Amino acid sequence: MSITFLKLLNKAGVNAGLTLVVKPESPSSSTDPRVYIPHSRNCSNALHSLRTKQTPKSKQIKTSPKMAMAGLYRRVLPSPPAIDFASSEGKQLFIEAIQSGTMEGFYKLISYFQTQSEPAYCGLASLSMVLNALAIDPGRKWKGPWRWFDESMLDCCEPLEKVKAKGISFGKLVCLAHCAGAKVDAFRTNQSTIDDFRKYVMTCSTSDDCHVISSYHRAAFKQTGAGHFSPIGGYHAGKDMALILDVARFKYPPHWVPLTLLWEAMDNVDGTYGQRRGFMLISRPHREPGLLYTLSCKHESWISTAKYLMDDVPLLLKSEDIKDIENILSVVFLSLPSNFGEFIKWVAEVRRREDGDQSISQEEKGRLAVKEEVLKQVQETGLYKHVTEFLSANSCFRKTPTSGDEDNLPKIAASVCCQGAEVLSGKSVSSNGYCCQETCVKCFKANGDKPITVVSGTVVNGKSEQGVDVLVPFSQMQLNCCGSGNCTGMHPAGSDVLTALLLALPQQTWSGIKDEKLLQEIYGLVSTENLPTLLQEEILHLQRQLHLLKRCHEDKVDEDLGAPLFSLLSFSVPI
Repeated sequence: MSITFLKLLNKAGVNAGLTLVVKPESPSSSTDPRVYIPHSRNCSNALHSLRTKQTPKSKQIKTSPKMAMAGLYRRVLPSPPAIDFASSEGKQLFIEAIQSGTMEGFYKLISYFQTQSEPAYCGLASLSMVLNALAIDPGRKWKGPWRWFDESMLDCCEPLEKVKAKGISFGKLVCLAHCAGAKVDAFRTNQSTIDDFRKYVMTCSTSDDCHVISSYHRAAFKQTGAGHFSPIGGYHAGKDMALILDVARFKYPPHWVPLTLLWEAMDNVDGTYGQRRGFMLISRPHREPGLLYTLSCKHESWISTAKYLMDDVPLLLKSEDIKDIENILSVVFLSLPSNFGEFIKWVAEVRRREDGDQSISQEEKGRLAVKEEVLKQVQETGLYKHVTEFLSANSCFRKTPTSGDEDNLPKIAASVCCQGAEVLSGKSVSSNGYCCQETCVKCFKANGDKPITVVSGTVVNGKSEQGVDVLVPFSQMQLNCCGSGNCTGMHPAGSDVLTALLLALPQQTWSGIKDEKLLQEIYGLVSTENLPTLLQEEILHLQRQLHLLKRCHEDKVDEDLGAPLFSLLSFSVPI
């Protein structure tokens, strides 16, 4: 059979919703949806049947509508300018780059390489891939008991439905990286140079401590599509080429591109936002931020709370005739939104209680030690003393979500144990379905270590029971302990949570206070400049969260990125 004739047959078959193949003998099964055409004279008969559509009913084959469904299976990578990573030339570039030491970041990235789950999720897939490669703990579950970054969890700066429909901007992806706990240095092309970009790519390619995500336009590489995000997996210094680990793996494979051409692809104005594209360096901070406190945007009330703190409080302080620090605290606290307690959280350490196993791992001890030190430093601030005095003098305020009975450790632990049991079980039901049957404060001490306070709870859900422990920071506060003897322990409560939040408010919050002496006094109390290192980092993390959440809600984060990010996100408070 001639090739031309076979093409005509296949074209006719496609138009009829069929697949035509040449086979020397008829198939044994009549259920095969394909039309098999033997050699020689039967070919013309089959073609005639397709043309006239007069195939005898006894020989007609019913085809599934799915077979005629349109779709695309990948794209051919335009080469040049790109070089397929799996091609002979691509492999040779890889080997040479390894020998030059500029593929060190590749191994962690390739271990967590993922395909974007939606056509517009390239930014989310790139970020979750990099966050997992850096081993940053998301602090929240993905599925079952596992904490793991997934695209579905990157929703604090932009609703996922909006990202699914329109993608995400460069600025909001930077916002997401910050909220996820990463250290981010981001640059648009008008804020950097190609030489700087090459230096950053080289730095991250010779280490696995940082990774580069590039925002570029595909047209520069003769590829279909428009704006795109993907991590850079390595660099070949001799050829000056970068390896793009394209997260749209259903479309293009990983590929090498000239770095100069990649810069050209980034040096492109995003028509939607009117800003140039660029690149971001993402690394792990020297310690996890937000170890004791964090802001939460999971409850819908966070928008009103952030607006109150950032917009309303400065106006209230400006309009009131304020005489002392107690007046300031009264203005700020007494008008807090009712769901304020959902906005700022202290991070609990929860674990499943194993039968007979009361040991605490070195990792758990290390995290508790940091929490303890942060809490101790909060309680040593001058502002904390004013907050505790205000709370003790204002009984009406104890009914708020951050004080009063809610500061009772067993009651807090009962709630946390229920949430912890839900997380550890891997079930998607609400923690309201769990009942904490009992809680008990215990104290562990071994090998001369400092005592560790643990609140144990037995959580019941239907017929099942689960033992859950909450590990609590330690201090010099007397508690009634289970068993014999006394033990000491403390927990983050309303007074220190409120203190941390006040420290996190921007400097301009207080600028409307008319009394100059009082203004200088509050500036001295809320300044972060003289705070101990751990507490300073904790407060700066809250400040970044508060600022970015509000700017994302206002859809102005990309405007902020018109200035260098390292300038925007340094929150020193001059006095």
